[in-house]
Amino acid sequence: MKLLVCGGAGFIGSNFARLRAAAGDDVVVLDKLTYAGRPENLMGVGHRFVHGAIEDPEKAAEAMDDVDAVVNFAAETHVDRSIAEPDAFVRTHGQGTYVLLEAARVRGVRYVQVSTDEVYGSIAEGSFTEKSPLAPSSPYSATKAGADLLVSSYFDTFGLETLICRGSNNYGPNQHPEKLIPLMILNALHGDKLPVYGDGLNVRNWLFVEDFARGIGHVLEHGAPGEVYNVGGPDEETNITVVRRIIEFVGGNPDALIDYVTDRPGHDRRYSLSSEKVRGLGWEAQVHFDEGLEQTVAWYRDNPEWWEPIRSGDYRAYYERQYGTRLG
Repeated sequence: MKLLVCGGAGFIGSNFARLRAAAGDDVVVLDKLTYAGRPENLMGVGHRFVHGAIEDPEKAAEAMDDVDAVVNFAAETHVDRSIAEPDAFVRTHGQGTYVLLEAARVRGVRYVQVSTDEVYGSIAEGSFTEKSPLAPSSPYSATKAGADLLVSSYFDTFGLETLICRGSNNYGPNQHPEKLIPLMILNALHGDKLPVYGDGLNVRNWLFVEDFARGIGHVLEHGAPGEVYNVGGPDEETNITVVRRIIEFVGGNPDALIDYVTDRPGHDRRYSLSSEKVRGLGWEAQVHFDEGLEQTVAWYRDNPEWWEPIRSGDYRAYYERQYGTRLG
């Protein structure tokens, strides 16, 4: 099929675009190339590129011309940045989703919204299902939840074929180093301190990015219009366990490298998704966390040309504002 992949130069979007292009789909990528969207992520991927924002109606219409389906990865994704600068999250998740939905409605194009487990908030025991209430706790998750509700309204009101995929915490190659795992890998490789929020006992449900990309493709092809599908990882780990495992793979002294820092506001304690519904479509996670983390550490070690430009300039200034300690 011919697919419009919005945010296709980002971490998850580029992995999805690579997977679908390799399977023979005709891929169009719409991306405004913010700090986290990089053309390098699409190297070797056959695609047509449209440079623009999803909140721009003209660019959305240009990119959506003659496609069979739209998969929207375009998002501001980092909770810390949403606390400091929530306006960008409102604009992209609110206005951007609306513009795409309107363009899809006019053309009768199937629409897939890529969302997050964070819309459910924190859960002490058990796992969230698609019927769990939404209880977001940050500007990031609140605007993603609002976008999800808008998508559902277009199915109920206009009959647009919509689907929503909510993924758990993704990790893998090409992830921007503001996120926990690449941040810790690169700091460990450089012998820098590894800043851990609070006591480090926040629990996350980890999902290798290629497994999520396959799950989204499964929902696109087999999901029932109007439905939500959770795509959760096979393993849960605390943040501090993840950090210690990274140090083990890289080599180093955890007691010398780990630096506990002041927790961020509204930090959810635990996420966990039930994937029973998407497994009913035939999807299963293939990569367990230890295997995926080892692969991810090896990728960052072997690809300094990808991340070296990021660790200077704006990222360095952001890092110092966020953690109050300098990169080595």
